[in-house]
Amino acid sequence: MPRPALLAGAAALTLAAVMSGCSGTLHVDPPTPTGDAAAACLKLSKALPAKLQGLDRVASEPASPYVAVWGEGEIALRCGVDRPAAMAATDQVSDVNGIGWFNDPQRPALYTAVNRVAYVEVTISPKFMPAEVQVDLAGPIKATVPE
Repeated sequence: MPRPALLAGAAALTLAAVMSGCSGTLHVDPPTPTGDAAAACLKLSKALPAKLQGLDRVASEPASPYVAVWGEGEIALRCGVDRPAAMAATDQVSDVNGIGWFNDPQRPALYTAVNRVAYVEVTISPKFMPAEVQVDLAGPIKATVPE
């Protein structure tokens, strides 16, 4: 069983990988979805809130319609990512307002919305309750990314 200190360290490393520099623009590697996934992700990009959990949406580098970041990288979303490699067909996912979320046990800050035409990955800082962020994102995901 992983120790809490190790889990917190892994979460911090996950978020550090999203951020770069102090310029106010964060580096996030954008995914490259195609077909129906790309179309759904474009719709999701337009439906995402300007504020999430009190954080303003900020620019990311390189600019991509498949990436959204709030705050100083406390919350980062990538739409159109690959299926989580750690997710087995028999794994349980948590349902939050009709969206199934897989939480990678090796990356505790990383959640992926599954069972949709596009996988939507969200990295959430330990400062926030994941379920609250997932509730806020459930409406836009349900409205734009079909099952």
